[in-house]
Amino acid sequence: MSSGANSNPPKVGIVSLGCPKALVDSERILTKLHAEGYEISGTYEGADAVIVNTCGFLDSAKQESLEAIGDALAQNGRVIVTGCMGADETAIRSAYPDVLAVSGPHQYEAVVEAVHDAVPPAHDPFQDLVPPEGLHLTPRHYAYLKISEGCNHHCSFCIIPSLRGRLQSRPVHHVLSEAERLANAGVRELLVISQDTSAYGVDLKHESRCWKGGEIRTHMTDMASALGDLGIWVRLHYVYPYPHVDDVIPLMADGKILPYLDIPFQHASPRVLKAMKRPADHERILERIASWRDVCPDITVRSTFIVGFPGETEDDFSFLLQWLEEARLDRVGCFKYEHVDGAAANALPGAVDPDIMDERWERLMETQHRISTEKMQAKIGRILDVIIDDVTEDGAIGRTQGDAPEIDGTVTIAGAPDLEPGDIVLVNITDAGDYDLAGTIVT
Repeated sequence: MSSGANSNPPKVGIVSLGCPKALVDSERILTKLHAEGYEISGTYEGADAVIVNTCGFLDSAKQESLEAIGDALAQNGRVIVTGCMGADETAIRSAYPDVLAVSGPHQYEAVVEAVHDAVPPAHDPFQDLVPPEGLHLTPRHYAYLKISEGCNHHCSFCIIPSLRGRLQSRPVHHVLSEAERLANAGVRELLVISQDTSAYGVDLKHESRCWKGGEIRTHMTDMASALGDLGIWVRLHYVYPYPHVDDVIPLMADGKILPYLDIPFQHASPRVLKAMKRPADHERILERIASWRDVCPDITVRSTFIVGFPGETEDDFSFLLQWLEEARLDRVGCFKYEHVDGAAANALPGAVDPDIMDERWERLMETQHRISTEKMQAKIGRILDVIIDDVTEDGAIGRTQGDAPEIDGTVTIAGAPDLEPGDIVLVNITDAGDYDLAGTIVT
C-alpha cells in the first residue's frame, strides 16, 4: 500500500446545534464522511474544514447559529453551513459571505459534496470503514432513532413544515433494521424521535412490510411493539395525543417499551389552542391521562408549554395553571412566546407585555415545581431501574425510566465502583430534590 495522502487523512469538524433530529442529521453526515476515509476532529485547529449544522426555529436559535458560524470562521476559516437556518442562505451569506457552502435541513448529499470540494477524500480501503451502526455523537449506550422527517401540522407559531417539508416516514423495516444494528452494537436505550411520532406512517398509508418472517405495518404502535422485542429501553418522544396513542400504553404496562410519553401540549386554554391551531379538547385529554395511569401507574408524562402567546389573557393563563394542577404532569418545560420569522402567529393581535410574560412564566414554573417536588418525594423508598450514564470516583450518575437524557432528572448513586455507562441496575431511592433523586445499589 502506498503512503501519501492516506498517511494524513483529511479531517472534518462539526458543530451540531438544535434538537435531537438535527443531531441525527449530523450523525448521518459523519457516518458518510467517515466511510469515505475522513477523520473527525474534535477541535477547530485540527480540522481541514468545519460543518456547522444550524437551528433556525427561534430568533434566539438563529442568533446562536450565527455566532457558531462566526466562531468557526474565526478559528478555522473553512466553514460549511447546513441545517434549518441553511434554508435562508441570504441571511447567512449577508452575515458571513466567506462560508464555503450553504444547504438546508437533511440535505446530506449537498453537505458531503461541499466537503469533497473543500477537502477531497483520501480513498483507502483500509480506512474507508465505518461500524454498521454508523457514527454517533451520543454516548455509546444510548442513541436517537429518527423515524420520519417533516410535519403535516400548521401550528401558527411554528415554521417547521416550511423548513423541513411535509411528513416523510421512513419504511418500517428500515427503522427496525437500524434499531437492531444499534442494539447489536451495545446501545441500551433508543430514543424515538420525529416531528410527530404519532403520525408515523400516515403518508405511506400505513403500508405493511416484511420483517422477521412476517408483516408489520408502518405505524407507531406496530413499530413500538417490534422495538420492544429488542430487549433494550425504548423511549417515545414528540407524541401527539391521537386516539391510537392509547394503544401503546399496554406495551408500557407490559414492560416492552418505557412508561414515558413526551407530548407537546403547548397550552390548555381552548381559546389559545385554537389560535395556535392545536387540538383543544382539554377535558378529554385529562380523562385520557387518568386512563393511561390506570393502565400503567408508573407512566411518566412530560410536556412543554408556551406562555405569552398573542391574545393570551389572565383568564387563559389561570385556566392553564388549573389544568396543570389537575393533570399533575411529571416533567414540564415552559417557553416564553417569541416571534418566528414566517410564522402565522406574528400577525395575531394582542401581544403580551414582556413583563407579564415573565411573571406568567415564573408562576407556571412555581406551580410545576411544587407538583414535581411532591412526585419526587413519593419516590423515596421505592426500588427503581436506573441506567448508568457516568461513573466517577465518588459514585455514579444515572436515570430512571422516567428520565430522558439531558432534559429530565438524574439519580446520584454513592459508592458504585464496578458500574459502567450503560449498565442497568436496581436502586433504592433514599433522597429526592426538586427534579433529581439519590439512592443506593440494591445488592
